[in-house]
Amino acid sequence: MIKRLFDVLLSGVGLFVSAPVWWAIALAIKLEDGGPIFFAQSRVGRGGGVFMALKFRSMIPDAERDTGAVQAATADPRITRTGRFMRATAMDELPQLWNILVGDMSFVGPRPLRPGEVDVRGDGTLVALSDVPGYVERHRVRPGLTGLTQVYAPRDIARHNKFRLDRLYLKRAGLCLDLKLILLSFWISWRGQWEAPKRNI
Repeated sequence: MIKRLFDVLLSGVGLFVSAPVWWAIALAIKLEDGGPIFFAQSRVGRGGGVFMALKFRSMIPDAERDTGAVQAATADPRITRTGRFMRATAMDELPQLWNILVGDMSFVGPRPLRPGEVDVRGDGTLVALSDVPGYVERHRVRPGLTGLTQVYAPRDIARHNKFRLDRLYLKRAGLCLDLKLILLSFWISWRGQWEAPKRNI
């Protein structure tokens, strides 16, 4: 109850305070290529339910038309100029404040994943994320805008290591840890280092 109240209050304030930024980002996206401002994508939430996560579009329109569902690389040519700035500062995820307000997400929790997402092992074989140890446990709580994995895990480490951090969060979850992760996230955003290598935990 306390966590949910915290999420509602902070997301409401965040939506109000960031409104001018939304207009500036929307204008920059439209001026660059004239494409859609927002990007909605199915994500798995609490209890395994699916919701639509909102983001500012940071890639070219129809970015997955030729490649399919591929995670963006550091120098991905599909990312627009405006998108590079947004991804470095996490501004592209501002619309997820709405997802938090309505209860799809929380400020802190495991990163929301796409339904049916797969992982590639070192030998090239594909494994469903639902078969990776720790996948089920992470859906006991709402997915988060930030969290241990988002702050500390490099983009390219194996999913079972990311899920290990998610399970660690479930064991240590509390208001103090949430506040620490939120403050760290603001600091990373301010420095524009979300695309930089992460720190050791």
